[in-house]
Amino acid sequence: MAKLVISDLPDSEFDGKRVFVRVDFNVPIKDGVISEDYRIRRAIPTIDYLIEKGAKIILASHLGRPKGRVISDLSLKAVSSRISELLGKPVKFIGKVIGDDVRMEVNELQKGEVMLLENLRFHIEETYNDPEFSKELASLADIYVNDAFGTSHRKHASTYGMASYFDFRLAGFLVNRELKFLARLRDNPEHPFIVIVGGAKIKDKISALKNLLEKADKFLIGGGVAYTFLKAKGVDVGRSITEDEMIDWAREALQKYEEEIFLPVDHVVAESFEKRKVCMVVDNEIPDEFCGFDIGPKTVAKYTSQVQGTGTIFWNGPMGVFEVDDFSAGTTHLARAVALATWRGATTVVGGGETIAAIRKAEVLDSEIVHISTGGGASLEFLGGEELPGVSILNDKKE
Repeated sequence: MAKLVISDLPDSEFDGKRVFVRVDFNVPIKDGVISEDYRIRRAIPTIDYLIEKGAKIILASHLGRPKGRVISDLSLKAVSSRISELLGKPVKFIGKVIGDDVRMEVNELQKGEVMLLENLRFHIEETYNDPEFSKELASLADIYVNDAFGTSHRKHASTYGMASYFDFRLAGFLVNRELKFLARLRDNPEHPFIVIVGGAKIKDKISALKNLLEKADKFLIGGGVAYTFLKAKGVDVGRSITEDEMIDWAREALQKYEEEIFLPVDHVVAESFEKRKVCMVVDNEIPDEFCGFDIGPKTVAKYTSQVQGTGTIFWNGPMGVFEVDDFSAGTTHLARAVALATWRGATTVVGGGETIAAIRKAEVLDSEIVHISTGGGASLEFLGGEELPGVSILNDKKE
């Protein structure tokens, strides 16, 4: 069911109204400096739209996992400065989430003004979906907007509990775009449909893998996920990371989808992550004393040849430990192949925080991917057919 989007309401509904916008500003900050602001930039179209319509805008987000403690390094103060730069206007920040001071600041907001609350998770009640905390948040506004797809799989106070207090519970432009592209992948992808899966664990992706395997024409597997599949196939993977509890499922998947699943044929290996002076490429099986850390050049050639400029491509998870230059080649080559496929006409969708970091390292531009999902766990749960509480609570279009 399509959800009601902010642009579906008449302009008059926003004029002078207090609008609570749950955003996802969970960005990397070190010493007060934001190193990657993609999630902030993705929220700007929604904020711009509400400013134009004369709304009084209250932004709220979490940052990290403070677990109910006030941690200065996890303050959103640096984020308020960055939003101000992007919007070209000041954003109020008072360093609190609820209370008399917050209500006073909200009441003083003028049309088109923006304020940002402090880190929601400084209150443990946020993650517990506490009813009183939800009610307190809801009392700040007249309209609720969810533009935080990456946290929509959590039944938290700001993504679920508070929304029930509003007549208008709307999707922002970011959430609407995420649902549009991910629903297409889940329900009706254009073929050929190529799925690229990497990262460390199958368990985190199991529901999505089951659903996507039924639809994909080709499934290219790398990263730690590949070693579990190879072990299930009887290939010696040395001391590489594997999930032994997933071996039986991987074996069944290989039997059922033998023609669709592609596995690495060579590997970049080292004795350990720390001992990588002896770093080499081996074919097929990995020696007992070594670990696999990246796909090898033959696998790179094999995988990139499958990534063409037609149909749909979905990629989640790097091909190796891309953060280290010795093990980044597989992921980098694949990222550039996906970018080239975009220019040739394919619909390319990339999901997951690590994958986004990987395309950054490969110097692939945002414009070279059709859709970059801000939701890691949320996108995988959605693709697996699971309900996202933060989406289900929003108004359906028929309402």
